[in-house]
Amino acid sequence: MNARVESPVLSQLSNRHLDALEEETIFILREVAATFERPTLLFSGGKDSLVMLRCAEKAFGPGRLPYPLLMIDTGHNFPEVTDFRDFRAKEMGAELIVRSVEDSMARGTVRLAHPGESRNVHQSVTLLEAIEEFRFDALIGGARRDEEKARAKERIFSHRDGFGQWQPKAQRPELWTLFNTRIAPGEHFRVFPISNWTELDVWQYIERENIALPSIYYTHQREVVERKGLLVPVTQLTPPRDGEAVVVRDVRFRTVGDITCTCPVESSAATAADIVIETLAADVSERGATRMDDKTSEASMEKRKKDGYF
Repeated sequence: MNARVESPVLSQLSNRHLDALEEETIFILREVAATFERPTLLFSGGKDSLVMLRCAEKAFGPGRLPYPLLMIDTGHNFPEVTDFRDFRAKEMGAELIVRSVEDSMARGTVRLAHPGESRNVHQSVTLLEAIEEFRFDALIGGARRDEEKARAKERIFSHRDGFGQWQPKAQRPELWTLFNTRIAPGEHFRVFPISNWTELDVWQYIERENIALPSIYYTHQREVVERKGLLVPVTQLTPPRDGEAVVVRDVRFRTVGDITCTCPVESSAATAADIVIETLAADVSERGATRMDDKTSEASMEKRKKDGYF
């Protein structure tokens, strides 16, 4: 599905800048390993975390990763993605830790307003519980600054206080790639090595490195309904509403997450090279085009981040 394809457009598109981005990411991954006692790499099986994993392989190979992989599972993830997550972790011989929102619900630390509520926002609780359980002091994530406005305010090394909260006005300067990583007991960092990458960079790197991805990133036929400008996948969790017509479209997912809030886009792109070309023409961000839960204000997203969201 993701084999290389020669294209006149790609042949004119330089990817030499990827070397600098890769070098920066490898430097940050090594800095985390050298600085912190109990780091972990957040690994969903999505494209951004797979790009980070490739950089980690280059940073620490041929040996094993110096930190485990961590997945916060809502229980409503696409099976193609979780299956690929398990396969890739096993292939690398990496330790994979999975903690579930459903376990938090059983403990009573997560309570849904109604059974159909998206569990996406509640991942924060489960994540903070995992941090306390394993005493993680650094969590490496695949967030990029181009995804949405609240994420654009993040530092690469983003400090979290003893409650796991983010204070945007109290962030530390990051001049000349010098990072202040001092923390008090109970505090931790969220580290974002691919902060300076864009969606186009990610897909160019996937194409250059021939990185395998879950199949739903590429074109496939799926039943969807049109709702508020989005193509909502028809599943048991997201059934059609009264009056909505179910249609079959050729689609792919630009980003993957909880089924209840993630939508595909119409596409015939069957390879990473095809997606590079599509991304060049895109005029809406991947989250803006595909995430039902991101149809909120910047202030709302910032509040979720302050409360511990990824």
